[in-house]
Amino acid sequence: MKYLNRVSALIIAALLLVPVLGAGSLCAQERKIQNRPYLDDRVWHYGFLVGLNIQDIRLANNGAYYVNNSGKLEQWYADVPEYTPGFSVGVLGELKANDWLSIRLIPTMHFGDKRVVFKDQRSGMSVDQYIKSTLLSFPIDLKISAARFNNYRPYVVTGIAPTFDLTVKRGKELLVKRSDLMFEIGMGLDLYYPFFKMIPEIKFCFGLNNVLDKNRTDLKDRSLLKYNDSVDKAQNAMVVFTLYFE
Repeated sequence: MKYLNRVSALIIAALLLVPVLGAGSLCAQERKIQNRPYLDDRVWHYGFLVGLNIQDIRLANNGAYYVNNSGKLEQWYADVPEYTPGFSVGVLGELKANDWLSIRLIPTMHFGDKRVVFKDQRSGMSVDQYIKSTLLSFPIDLKISAARFNNYRPYVVTGIAPTFDLTVKRGKELLVKRSDLMFEIGMGLDLYYPFFKMIPEIKFCFGLNNVLDKNRTDLKDRSLLKYNDSVDKAQNAMVVFTLYFE
């Protein structure tokens, strides 16, 4: 998670530089013939998206001790040691407010998984849990664009996304809730081609809710309860690399 925190700081700094870079490009380049010059005059835009995602879950461990059947103390610590890319698909609807602002509705499905490792700090034993997720997300984003120059136009985007996990599995070490609300922030670039517009974008998504379910009536093996009880809080996080086509 430290890696994602560092990347988050970099992306926020990059977002602050977008208006400066956009303004500088106006002075540094010569005008060229514009592809699809009237595309942005439309009030309503629509398209589709494909992309890659990296899912994470931020875990707050409490350091609790447990006595096992042999009378020995255990202290379990949970973490996500590595990230596995998943993929995303969805559709885009964009409503123009003025020349600089637009509102985007982006129903999207994110397919991915996370590997949570529980390690006993006393014995060194470890247990893995794979959490597969199919996230159905409904982002409502505000897009803030710089001025178009030639055939590109940078922008920043921020918003919220109600999210639902369609593949929650019970009876495992950790149980996460199905619903969440995520805060999104990112940046992208409108690229205008003769017959379509392509938009590469990177976006960071941070879960605002604690999705750890403490009501473990689903557990038939009560020995698994120590893993869930060793964690106080769990919050989703995700990085999404997307290509939009309009």
